[in-house]
Amino acid sequence: MANQQKQWVVYLSGEIHSDWRERIQKGAQQANLTVSFVAPVTDHAKSDDCGVEILGAEENSFWHDQKGARMNAIRTRTLMESADIVVVRFGDKYRQWNAAFDAGFAAALGKSIITLHDPEINHALKEVDAAANAVCRTPEQVVEILQYVMAC
Repeated sequence: MANQQKQWVVYLSGEIHSDWRERIQKGAQQANLTVSFVAPVTDHAKSDDCGVEILGAEENSFWHDQKGARMNAIRTRTLMESADIVVVRFGDKYRQWNAAFDAGFAAALGKSIITLHDPEINHALKEVDAAANAVCRTPEQVVEILQYVMAC
């Protein structure tokens, strides 16, 4: 019987303003890892406005945001529930409350979690990092971890 490698699924959550996702995907491809990457909608405007574009306009910004958040939650929950590993990236420019929520949701699901952020925000993320299986500083470190855990 041929040795079949597990097809891993990695959910890439968090910051959308840098190339960290592409660096992880490129590194995994170069390492010939048997992995599929999934992620939330990373087009900020599309993510914010999907609810009102599909379900109708809202005068109140609270309900505008609620429609979008609830629709985006369908994708996030479904993909995260099927993921083997959740990588959560926290950037230094914006507060990513959604990323912190994703980390908590992943922990509640019992998922393996890798956080990715600069040392300058260690203190702010101490509880999130305490729930993680690994804390990385670079996307390349994430790839190295994936290589290690996916080795046959």
